[in-house]
Amino acid sequence: MADRPRRRKPDRARRLAFDVLRSVHADGAYANLALTALLAERGLTGRDAAFATELVAGTCRLQGSYDAVIAAAADRALNTFQPAVLDLLRLGSHQVLSLRVPVHAAVAAMVDLAAATVGERVTGLTNAVLRRVAARELEDWYDLLGAELDARDALALRTAHPRWVVDAFADLLPAGELEPALAADNRNPEVTLAVRPGLAEVAELVAAGAAAARFSPYAARWSGPPTELPAVREGRAGVQDEGSQLVAWGLTRAAAPPGPWLDLCAGPGGKSALLTGLAAASGSRLVSVEPSAHRAELVAAGVRAYPSGQRPTVLQADGTRPGWRAGTFARVLADVPCSGLGALRRRPESRWRRGPQDVEQLHALQTALLDSALDAAAPGGVVAYVTCSPHRRETVDVVEEVLATRTGVSRLPAGELVPGVPDAELGEYLQLWPHRHGTDAMFAAYLRVA
Repeated sequence: MADRPRRRKPDRARRLAFDVLRSVHADGAYANLALTALLAERGLTGRDAAFATELVAGTCRLQGSYDAVIAAAADRALNTFQPAVLDLLRLGSHQVLSLRVPVHAAVAAMVDLAAATVGERVTGLTNAVLRRVAARELEDWYDLLGAELDARDALALRTAHPRWVVDAFADLLPAGELEPALAADNRNPEVTLAVRPGLAEVAELVAAGAAAARFSPYAARWSGPPTELPAVREGRAGVQDEGSQLVAWGLTRAAAPPGPWLDLCAGPGGKSALLTGLAAASGSRLVSVEPSAHRAELVAAGVRAYPSGQRPTVLQADGTRPGWRAGTFARVLADVPCSGLGALRRRPESRWRRGPQDVEQLHALQTALLDSALDAAAPGGVVAYVTCSPHRRETVDVVEEVLATRTGVSRLPAGELVPGVPDAELGEYLQLWPHRHGTDAMFAAYLRVA
């Protein structure tokens, strides 16, 4: 029997990236959370950490397009590959097609990784398929695979989105904006910070090297690790997308009666942290409701820097089964669970996990939560219905269906409550976009209860 070839130990960055992908695809983990945990556990820093991060994010983002290339290069269906081998091939494809790692180096490294993780028996397959993948440039693969596709399917391939997402965006955007919107999902977002009102000012972050953001008065953009800033370490500021800040801020700008405020779906707590300070400034207190114990803990951690007398009451509860009397709250935020199509820049694997059936399943929960929010509002109170998705079934359809069953609820023009944001008005609603505003694609409807 011939001796087995001597294999090099896989490099730490590629091994970590492979382990994250397996966690994502085998265990349903979120790529960003699994990556952060493994980087800390294994002590990767500097260039190794940056390389591992790019391997994970890029491979997850372009997974559907790479899968089409792999299937064509191997001339076999994806479901005939062992799942771990498919992840190895995806990881290798990203290196040779998008990162310009030299083919011999990338293939050799992936063969060594295959031997160490799956076994020597798959090294020949890994080597052969990756060399066929590398035989063409990515654009050439797109031309080849897209030749027999219709225009939408070809666009889905080139922008690494499922067809149903392309169709959903096309339903909302002018034709000339469709491709830029999809392309924006494939760019890493800047780190955006939010100061906790009453505890820090944007000027403090700017003095430390941050740049004031475009729209939110509480936002700054930062290019390094957020924990480099004392305000973040001390809980006086935190990471939060500017769009997320804007939709919460809009709720506070409408006139409302005195009384407590409610964050109906509070986890992981960014909006609660912002609302806590704004409520305190108006002499009010916030109640934050979250059904998940872990996410409720995150809400509490996010407001830890506030004095105890200003911190919200954090309840682990189901917002569709309220434990409070109807008509209790002056302001109610219902940032409902959604498909997350507005945050594909941050969770690129989500586009491959979700389908139209998930949107329909969430629709029922979203309408129930909006009903609960309206019931919770006091006479004259204001409700913000918010999603991190532009999909019509999660946004306008929810609001219109609920309001069709009610009297005494009026829409407030979002453009007046969130001013100075161009091209963000969707009728009386607010719809942000990454390609227009540099934010997540947040939607907000502001409603007044008579």
